[in-house]
Amino acid sequence: MAAVTEVETVNIIVNGIELAVPKGELIVEAVKRVGFEIPIFCYHPRMKPVGMCRMCLVLTGAKQPDGTIRMFPKPQAACTMPVSEGLVVDTESDAVKKDRKGVLEFLLVNHPLDCPICDRGGECPLQNNTLFYGPSTSRFIEMKRHAPKAYPLSDYVTLDLERCIQCARCVRFTEEISGDAQLGFRFRGADMQPITFGETKFTSKFSGNVIEICPVGALTNRKYRFRARPWDLESSEAICTQCSAGCAIWFDHRGGKMARINGRTNEAINEEWTCDKGKFGHGHYNDDKRLVNSFVRVNDELIKSEWSTVSADVMKEFVGRGNEAGLILGHGVSNEGVWNALKFFRDQVKTDNIDHRFETHLIAKSDDIANKVQSSIASFEGAKSVLVFGTSLADDLPMLFLRIRKAWFRNKAKVVVAFDRANEVEDFAEVALRYKSGTADTLAAALQSAVATPGFDLSKVAETCELDLSELTKAVTLISGCPVVTSSSIANEKGGASALNSLNQIASLTGGSFNCYARGANERGLQLMDAVPNASGLNTHQMIQAAANGQLKALWLIGVDLFEQGLDRNLVTQALENIEYLVVQDSSRTETFYYSSAAIPMALQAESDGSFTNMEGTIQELKAAIPAPGESKPVWRVFEELSLRVAPRRPIMMAKDLLATIPALQPA
Repeated sequence: MAAVTEVETVNIIVNGIELAVPKGELIVEAVKRVGFEIPIFCYHPRMKPVGMCRMCLVLTGAKQPDGTIRMFPKPQAACTMPVSEGLVVDTESDAVKKDRKGVLEFLLVNHPLDCPICDRGGECPLQNNTLFYGPSTSRFIEMKRHAPKAYPLSDYVTLDLERCIQCARCVRFTEEISGDAQLGFRFRGADMQPITFGETKFTSKFSGNVIEICPVGALTNRKYRFRARPWDLESSEAICTQCSAGCAIWFDHRGGKMARINGRTNEAINEEWTCDKGKFGHGHYNDDKRLVNSFVRVNDELIKSEWSTVSADVMKEFVGRGNEAGLILGHGVSNEGVWNALKFFRDQVKTDNIDHRFETHLIAKSDDIANKVQSSIASFEGAKSVLVFGTSLADDLPMLFLRIRKAWFRNKAKVVVAFDRANEVEDFAEVALRYKSGTADTLAAALQSAVATPGFDLSKVAETCELDLSELTKAVTLISGCPVVTSSSIANEKGGASALNSLNQIASLTGGSFNCYARGANERGLQLMDAVPNASGLNTHQMIQAAANGQLKALWLIGVDLFEQGLDRNLVTQALENIEYLVVQDSSRTETFYYSSAAIPMALQAESDGSFTNMEGTIQELKAAIPAPGESKPVWRVFEELSLRVAPRRPIMMAKDLLATIPALQPA
């Protein structure tokens, strides 16, 4: 066990209360330890303090050797002043209260009276601070300034310049956290306003966060705009299932419909941030194409049916079918759904044609390196160097991208990135190796040889991979002992399996950690539960080819639209047309749905209890936030019912009870 680091503390006095706090902690954070709150606008604990709004002014002083207290003549900004030994802080004096009223009065001089129509109304820090600390009436009777309203900053963000209080939170987020630096201030004084450089489209992959951190209604959600009021909404704790991070979110809903997604604090995973896929990518809950009824094919036509009829048909077509049948699972299926589906197909259907992977070059099951994970998301903050290989972090692993960028921004971590095309990590990487497409395995093998054999000649490799020799040599000096990061997308590379082995050896030789992270919501859970074919079974590509050739007779798809997986469209069409019996279990009427012999409506993640295993192996339980529409059922319950018909036993009634029976997930 690591030794506990001792924190140096100093003694201060807050409103007459003596306490010890960590040395260097900001006053705005220190006073919270005794239950006091200092109003803020520009300050955010995850960004550098700038002291722009002056809302947090407090009186400060120092305790003298003789025990007397000498107060400083001017108020100080609590968000920029660190504590020191003997510091005295007064947050409740008449002078402080007067200062707060003055700041708020100035902020409200030009602020429009939009509260009745503003989406921020009811959860607005400016409203709250005005109520608690502001003046009761306004002395300002002149015309307010006017600016363009509801300016579409992007597909997701609306900018209302009249409401902006120039706190710079949005600008600082793009500079410090997301790193794209797309927002900046133009003009000066009262006319200063945030805008994208050149008034171009705000294309950040993390743009939704500026909506949440804006302390007024200047930046609002275009997808949520005018849809509800905060007091109309029910907020449920949930996890995002748009990628493998498993970010903590607030799932806000109204009348059984999803209204919006906000970030929820989880220091171990997403802190409080979301990516745009997570914040704006849940529109499928309200999709007009939701599949809410069971369907069966009669005379080349899909007609609505009852679950009892469909279940009888699928039992007849699948039970005991053996290797003539196959199962392809999507990454959005919960642990419980995956486990029950696997048991049904292996025990009742008696087939091993089971898979969930769609990468171009699938890596053999025997190669466990493809599923190896040794580092948590949060651990990357303390890394001194990182090697990112063969993956676009901002697209595949957005929360890990933010952590690694934070390690660079806060701790000057040296980052080496190797990828065959431009990516966001290159913006702050110490070395960027943009290798020739198709040479990932060659580069990885060369890096392995270089760390194993000092003085290894890299000139030929540099030529083959079309890299600068000096940059390649520099990369070798930086990757010793560092965590190695890649993702399942490396299997799309020719020689991906070979590259993985080389990367694993680099970590082993230098004492670093090796991490091949999953990308799908529950892809890691599927890996742990062994949802891949054994030696006698067919993988995804082989099943589709066998279906196209007429060799695979029955196929069950769960949460998968084959036309959206980057496969050969003609081959997929041929497979779906030639398969004798196709079951589509999904939440929407996808393109694949129209080829089905039977269709079963599937409840989405926030519509049923279940658990998901994130990229680092953490299992998180998700409770149903809204009811599933129509006849939609959780995947696990469908297979529970089917299994009971084949082999009656005591049924499992709750998802959490089923989770406790999954051996592969018990250690976590």
